[in-house]
Amino acid sequence: MFIIGIAGGSGSGKSTFVRNLIKTLDADAVSLLMQDAYYRHNPETPEEHRKKMNFDHPDAIEWELLETHIRQLQSGDVIDQPVYSMLTCLRENETIAVTPKKVLIVEGILVLTQPFIRDLMSLKIFIDADADHRFMRVVKRDMEERGRNIDQVMQRYIKTVRPMHEEFIEPSKRFADIIVPIGGDNHVAIELLSGYIQAKL
Repeated sequence: MFIIGIAGGSGSGKSTFVRNLIKTLDADAVSLLMQDAYYRHNPETPEEHRKKMNFDHPDAIEWELLETHIRQLQSGDVIDQPVYSMLTCLRENETIAVTPKKVLIVEGILVLTQPFIRDLMSLKIFIDADADHRFMRVVKRDMEERGRNIDQVMQRYIKTVRPMHEEFIEPSKRFADIIVPIGGDNHVAIELLSGYIQAKL
């Protein structure tokens, strides 16, 4: 199994890059694990506190479960990926069955911060984007998809998104094999990576 880790700051264009990369590959050959599905499930915590959780800190992720799922896929087993709601800040009751395929993409802002996750990867990619670009995407996404108003988005950006990016995400760039600027709009990088992956397969 060829495992690709794709990291980058919040709003850098990782999801768009992943979608565009998968389009260039055989869809039946690619499985996808999203780091956001592995946020810790804390139903005992009051909702108002859950919504103030620092989602950009490595401690927010249940890395042990993500590692277990990657290893199970490597072994040829089907796994049940959690479904996490950013509206309730809890895991949903349903899960998504992920089947092992030739290529596994593991995508998320923090996936290059953990050595034991990095060690499982065949190729590590960091999607680079300037701070202004990332900020505008975060504002748009959080208001449209996560039910936050502009004040909540601004407070979250100042208190967690920006400082966590500087402390954890940006430094993880040094572990990347490839750094891709412009995110999902970098069609040249997508074409080159697609050719490399297909050659490896």
